[in-house]
Amino acid sequence: MKSLKQRGCKALCCSSCRRLSVSSTEEAESSSASDRFPSVSSVAHAMVQERLDQLIRERRMEERQRRQQSRVRERERTKFVVMVAMEKRSYDPREDFRESMMEMITANRIKEAKDLRSLLNYYISMNSNEYHSLILELFHEENNNKVASSNRERSAAFDLHA
Repeated sequence: MKSLKQRGCKALCCSSCRRLSVSSTEEAESSSASDRFPSVSSVAHAMVQERLDQLIRERRMEERQRRQQSRVRERERTKFVVMVAMEKRSYDPREDFRESMMEMITANRIKEAKDLRSLLNYYISMNSNEYHSLILELFHEENNNKVASSNRERSAAFDLHA
């Protein structure tokens, strides 16, 4: 600490002060009158200190916000899809498969093509060969319905803006 006082700091800080400053602490200690009537340099010192503290607080807050946003993005990217296969007897397998697929798509908020492909692969792997063509047909129909619905929504939005 003494060697720091003797050498002095080469930045904007005082020779023995731990915080950044433009005036020395020795100057403030030597004048007891400056406590009662602050000089211009001590006012400037206080202003610089406050501004530096503010910059440090802002930088820390920005870093916290960046980390928080990163965590939110990571959570949004991670999907947990829980699927349970169960044996079922059906009088209308087509309608049961359609209903099951729509429930899975809605419950897991599946929108991307890769997620739909994964769901299709799941249905194919979990069901016997006799239902594969039906499953593929239903996925194809639902995909076409979704595309047509999306196109109608876009054209309706375009008509509103025109």
